[in-house]
Amino acid sequence: MTADAVTTAAPAAAAVTIARDGRCELNWFSALCDDDYEQLGVVDGSLRSSLEHCGDIVRTAQRLGFDNVLLPSGYALGIDTVAFAAAMAPTIDVMRMLVAVRSGEMWVPQLARQLATLDQMLQGRLTVNIISSDLPGQELASAPRYRRTLEIMTALRALLGGTRVDLDGEFLQLHLDPPGVRTVSGTCPPLYFGGLSDDAREVAAAAADVYLMWPDTLVGVATVLGDMRIRAKRFGRSLRFGYRVHVVVRETEAQARAAAAHLVAAVDDEQGARIRTASLDSESVGVRHRAELREAASLDDFVEDNLWTGIGRARSGCGAALVGDSDQILAKLGQYRDLGVDAFVLSGYPHRDEAEWFDRPVLPLLTHGPLPRESSAGQTPSIRSALRWPAPPHPALALRWQRPLHLPSVCVDFLRVPALMSERTADVRSDITVRATWPRWAISP
Repeated sequence: MTADAVTTAAPAAAAVTIARDGRCELNWFSALCDDDYEQLGVVDGSLRSSLEHCGDIVRTAQRLGFDNVLLPSGYALGIDTVAFAAAMAPTIDVMRMLVAVRSGEMWVPQLARQLATLDQMLQGRLTVNIISSDLPGQELASAPRYRRTLEIMTALRALLGGTRVDLDGEFLQLHLDPPGVRTVSGTCPPLYFGGLSDDAREVAAAAADVYLMWPDTLVGVATVLGDMRIRAKRFGRSLRFGYRVHVVVRETEAQARAAAAHLVAAVDDEQGARIRTASLDSESVGVRHRAELREAASLDDFVEDNLWTGIGRARSGCGAALVGDSDQILAKLGQYRDLGVDAFVLSGYPHRDEAEWFDRPVLPLLTHGPLPRESSAGQTPSIRSALRWPAPPHPALALRWQRPLHLPSVCVDFLRVPALMSERTADVRSDITVRATWPRWAISP
């Protein structure tokens, strides 16, 4: 074994090797969106989202040694994520928090100030999951919604990085200095972002640090990761990759399968369809793909070894689970790692109890730790490298060089995503002259 890798202290058959240049980050999940059950579809008042219950999950995750915890967000369900994270901050002194924010619901300057304050409260341990959401009460088609999300992410990164923004965009018009409160590091916390549609992938390639994906077969994961590496490279960037999946781990495979069957035993097809349809993401490309996985699965709902789609009968979004004994789960995580997955966002039902189950036989055998805050994903490409197009340049784009220039990525990203931009054009003049599709950016470092 080379010095660039380490192997856990697990028995040889269950050892998981983690690349030293990108540690495996283990995230748990706190059910802020009224999504916690003993059996899916059977409401238990004690498991409803609340500061007490969700806080108990978070404290359990920290006690067990997880590196991070995802705090999900939904307008119609559960409790507010940012407010909850602020309430929990004084009690969480080691673990990071992955705070989900619905980008369409927030005004970017205020969001930047909230997140910078929250990062201070967490002593620099904030990470952010950006959701490409609608404004409550309104609905925007997918393509313009993702264009808006890209504007929001790029402006947010600049403001949290202490950079002035002057933007006349398709959706945002901002001319202001960054907020007075800054993050502990002085830089933007890592941005996690997911989505399977072409529009979502382009946004992730241009503006995310960690690309999150839902459960898929090993072949499916490899295909998506390969595609995302190519897309990110076109922007002069690289990405880290996260994998969101449920887990059901027990001492034996038979016990794990029995626990999985119990989880969905109370749900019939009609009730399951109602639950899935009620979800805000029920019509997304990713959710449709999860449905395809269920249809391709065997009669026992396993689409490949230890990947069980039965949980998707009564759940939208993350619609599959890893089911097995500790050796099988460790081996499966190792296979995803071999494909290039850097982080796992895990959950199970009930969330506090399943965290304990995962800890007993699996967590101690994994070498893991928080992802580095600084990575090649966050590097600012020069404008020359950013304009190395994979195809002939967009016809609306022309450059006249006056002197070498190195701009923040917020300037570069929109010049690189013609598919996400509207057809209007604008002239932007500073140290270079750019004729480019709208929106126009001028960033003062």
